[in-house]
Amino acid sequence: MANYQLDETDRKILSLLVNDARKPFLEIARDCGISGAAVHQRFKKMERSGIITGSRLQVKPSALGLNVCAFIGLELLEDNKYQEVINALKHVPEVVECHFVTGKAALFLKVYCIDNDHLMEVLLNTIQHIPYVQSTDTMISLDEAFGRQVWVKEYQRKGFMTVREETSEQ
Repeated sequence: MANYQLDETDRKILSLLVNDARKPFLEIARDCGISGAAVHQRFKKMERSGIITGSRLQVKPSALGLNVCAFIGLELLEDNKYQEVINALKHVPEVVECHFVTGKAALFLKVYCIDNDHLMEVLLNTIQHIPYVQSTDTMISLDEAFGRQVWVKEYQRKGFMTVREETSEQ
């Protein structure tokens, strides 16, 4: 990421977009007291610097029949083979997130499946057949208590403004 110093206006633009990515730049400009062109220029600078990595449509998984959300910890036979395992996991459509983590598991996955039988099939016939996967530890989510986008707040770390996920209630 390029060294781009966010100011209060940038943080306000980010905050407005995090809350509504479809909000027109002219509305954001009015809320920030600047021109639409200035919002566009600031947005492009934040995009080029890697602060903004895109926008996306969020689909409720259960609306597509994906009724089981599970988290899977993967232990590897050889820790240095994690990139090969990640490359294989990229071809498993049920895997929607993959994190390289500390602890007993090397990788932590979030998967969506139609039902428990589908989850078992993905585990037994796909994930556990990936070379270097030693074992899996699966937790099924009973309910998502809440989900949210990161919040925009300034705190200093090596001179950069960073965005971190909120851990306390808003």
